[in-house]
Amino acid sequence: MYAASDQGENIVIFGKHINRYYIQYGPLLLLGIAALIFVDYFQLILPELYRIVVNGMNGGLVEIDGKFVPFTMEVLLDEVCLRLIVVVLVMVVGRFLWRVSFYGAAIRVETDLRNRMFDHCKNLSQDYFQINKVGNLMSLFTNDLDTIQECFGDGILFFCDALFLGLLAFYKMWKMDRVLTGLSMIPMALLFLIGTVLFKAMKAKWEIRQEAFSKLSDFSQESFSGIAVVKAFVKEYLELKEFCKLNVENEEVNVAYTRISTLLNILTTLLVESVICVILGYGGYLVYCGRFDAGRLVEYIVYFDSIIWPVMAVSMLIEKTSRGKASLNRIGELLEAEITVKDRAGVRELTDMKGKIEFRHLSFRYPDGETDALRDVSFTIHAGESVGVVGRTGSGKTILVDLILRAYNVADGTLFIDGHDVNTVSIHSVREGCAYVPQDNFLFSDTIENNISFAADEAEDALVEHAAKLSDVHDDIMDFTAGYRTILGERGVTVSGGQKQRISIARALLKDSAILILDDSVSAVDMKTEKIILKNLLEERKGKTTILIAHRISTVEHMDKIIYIDEGKVCAVGSHESLCKNCEDYRRMVELQRMEEEAGGETDV
Repeated sequence: MYAASDQGENIVIFGKHINRYYIQYGPLLLLGIAALIFVDYFQLILPELYRIVVNGMNGGLVEIDGKFVPFTMEVLLDEVCLRLIVVVLVMVVGRFLWRVSFYGAAIRVETDLRNRMFDHCKNLSQDYFQINKVGNLMSLFTNDLDTIQECFGDGILFFCDALFLGLLAFYKMWKMDRVLTGLSMIPMALLFLIGTVLFKAMKAKWEIRQEAFSKLSDFSQESFSGIAVVKAFVKEYLELKEFCKLNVENEEVNVAYTRISTLLNILTTLLVESVICVILGYGGYLVYCGRFDAGRLVEYIVYFDSIIWPVMAVSMLIEKTSRGKASLNRIGELLEAEITVKDRAGVRELTDMKGKIEFRHLSFRYPDGETDALRDVSFTIHAGESVGVVGRTGSGKTILVDLILRAYNVADGTLFIDGHDVNTVSIHSVREGCAYVPQDNFLFSDTIENNISFAADEAEDALVEHAAKLSDVHDDIMDFTAGYRTILGERGVTVSGGQKQRISIARALLKDSAILILDDSVSAVDMKTEKIILKNLLEERKGKTTILIAHRISTVEHMDKIIYIDEGKVCAVGSHESLCKNCEDYRRMVELQRMEEEAGGETDV
């Protein structure tokens, strides 16, 4: 009982990201508390009924409203059975109400927290996901949220039940005999001290346990996603060995936590049973001395029995809340993660985008980088131009287009779209005016049709088919039994690399945006297919800006403009002919690739 009242902070879960729900669902929680108080009050009528029955059977007389009357059938029916029926009805209805209230609120809290977490995740910057792995994030959305949901509902229930039922029962026990009640509470005080010590240890162990589970989850996710690579290199045994190592670590931390949890449960049971010994010993002595009769001793024992559940509930909540606080801390880290790429106050919407892009002496370094990825970059892409970007691997081509899409922050006055500094217009409007095909062509586990139409809120079948024809993937799709309604495997594993690229291109083409960016997006197709796609691109997007990153010069040589970049610096900008004439490094790349094609091999450029 004392543990319930004095350890409220350790039993009901509080925190920056959960306190709001006690107010938001206040009416529902108050209804549950009211129902719980009614149940607790009527539950403590039962010991009085037991006393009447025991004394009536032993002596033939019972005390009713301070008067002793014969124990007759009429007294049994009116004073015991009728009151018992009322108590049972109130307890049934009350328990239904508090269960619906507390657990209903807890489920709503879990749902709202999950929505807040997902909403925050979608706004987090790209660098956050480069550091935090998918497996770890998934454990937050599953294990940690489940733990908080349990703690929220059970925390309020057990705390209020322990407080009200415990205090009411203690008051009645105190009125019956103060010495006996004082002796009974000594083990409860010990339980309070033990719970306080073990709570901190359990919280620390649970945090370690969740970290171990996150590592195990992340390793499993990566292994299954890369199962083709694992099998190709015959590394199944190595993966199994590493998984077993992480699994053993997970087992060890779980066992360590379970030991403390079990110790708390054993000590709780031991202390509760010691109180029963005190009551039977000293209570029996009171009956022997005539200060108690048998009925009153039974009544006292039932009152204490009403306290046992709250005491056990406290020990359970010490365990649960230790987990809940650890999980809330982990979720809090996610919700408090800074959104580094975001709109400034007062930005405008960029409407009717034309597609002009201008870099002015832009230098960029990754948030965790030690050197600049781009250095003093300056060039202009006019609206409607088709532009190729070429350079060695790691020269900075991808980060160039990432900055256009506002994946990272740039300094004021260094990047302009349609003459507007990108920092003065909303990120949403910039991205809305662009279509993007990344190097890692991501496809959803959905139909081919839905993957292509993902670019538009609503897309007619004819438009989807037209986009697929432009990317030269229509015939491949029609070869599938279900055609456009073929369900793709996870990340598009059921189609080839070339098909995946062309489906991604179709998705971008369907958007029909002012700016189209393709990052090495035809590398997995043959030369003939590449020429068809490029021809369709140039014809379909005439008058619209198209940026194509490529490794093969043949992919970009017919573009209006080519940007040659090396080691983060733009070395030359111009047509294919002018670069061949004026840029030695570009000319060397062209010659190497021509030799490569003639030899039928590959040369690293």
